[in-house]
Amino acid sequence: MEVILLERIEKLGQMGDVVSVKPGYARNFLFPKKKALRASKGNLEHFEGQRKELEADNLARKSEAEDIAGRMDGLQIPIIRSAGEAGQLYGSVNARDIAEGVIEGGFKVGRNQVVIERPIKMLGLFDVRVRLHPEVDATVSVNVARSEDEAEQQKKLGRALLSQEEEERQADEAAREAAAVAAEAMFDPEAKARAAEELAKADGDEAADDAEASSEDASDESVDAAEATEDTGSDESQADEEKTA
Repeated sequence: MEVILLERIEKLGQMGDVVSVKPGYARNFLFPKKKALRASKGNLEHFEGQRKELEADNLARKSEAEDIAGRMDGLQIPIIRSAGEAGQLYGSVNARDIAEGVIEGGFKVGRNQVVIERPIKMLGLFDVRVRLHPEVDATVSVNVARSEDEAEQQKKLGRALLSQEEEERQADEAAREAAAVAAEAMFDPEAKARAAEELAKADGDEAADDAEASSEDASDESVDAAEATEDTGSDESQADEEKTA
């Protein structure tokens, strides 16, 4: 089905674009939300007649959204959930939870404005977009913790607060992954070639540094030799003068 967009729709088009969409998407979302019209000759003429008014209204709403975004960006929302030692939540945090947190932070939004691909199921800090206008987003930080105190600690650390045992386990896992990658590179001709290039570059840089140092040393030696020759010549001249006298 072809429709005329009445506002910008992400990944679809700009205001005034005629685009093809699935009929269900148009009937269940675009038409009820007044975001599009069915593409017909009459609707195209109607849109063109209202274009200036629609663009002016869009510009005003965009300006208001930009002002709100400037104040909302960086807002941190603490959300308290029960979780295991590994940080896995007993449940999840969804768009409704985040919208409620934004509202508690002093901004009026709906859950449909929260852009989140899937519910959050781990402790930690997560950047989430809030759509204030088709062309304006704000980013809020969702701080999922077991308690208010832990939320404060996570805010300072910038990461999830896990048990010491779990942090050690994750560190060991990261080390094993790094070792596996290094081992794989030993049998990967391309990886070995890249490593050889880097080594050659490093050797070349070192050789260049050595050459520069040697050049400087040679220059210093030349200066010392010249000074020594000058001093010797001066002494011989003085000796000749004394003999003459």
